[in-house]
Amino acid sequence: MYLISVTKAMMGLGITDIDTDYNNYKHHTDSYALRYNYERNFKKRFSNDLIADFENCLMEQMLSFDPVKEIKGAKFLIHLLRDKGMPFCFATGALPKPAMLKLEQCDIWFDQSILATSKTHESREEFVLDAIERAKRYYNQAEFSNIVSVGDGLWDLKTAQNLCLDFVGIGDKNKERLLKNGAKKCYSDLEEFRKTLF
Repeated sequence: MYLISVTKAMMGLGITDIDTDYNNYKHHTDSYALRYNYERNFKKRFSNDLIADFENCLMEQMLSFDPVKEIKGAKFLIHLLRDKGMPFCFATGALPKPAMLKLEQCDIWFDQSILATSKTHESREEFVLDAIERAKRYYNQAEFSNIVSVGDGLWDLKTAQNLCLDFVGIGDKNKERLLKNGAKKCYSDLEEFRKTLF
């Protein structure tokens, strides 16, 4: 549903020749998808001024579909982390408004201060590092002794490996690929992962 929304939002900006093989993109982010397809269509340099229009088109497309569903255990895990005072943050390849809409549709607590998106960073490494810096400021900590990156895609694992972060894979869809590529811990959902923590 989300990638369909991304594709239709780009079409809404007049981009007609869209490479929908999103898994093979250099960066798995909304901002990169927009720039890459804009430049290959119009043969001219992309302007960041277009991101706001794209983000609004994307929101319209998302709202035409059923609300996204929570990954089992996500809401409860965030509640527990907050309750126990354990620092966490959100890093996503989405743009801010779509990211917040998905969290709101799942009734998951968030604070924009600890939400890093692809609005300012095209690469996953950059916005994960941004998320970590945001968490340091939010929780008033100079450093974290251990950082665990949680994700469901091969690009999430590669990002964690590139940044030397511990990684936890979520979901059965990509579990085999994640394990083959070096993931040590994979769980079917966030409820199963939470049981290993508390």
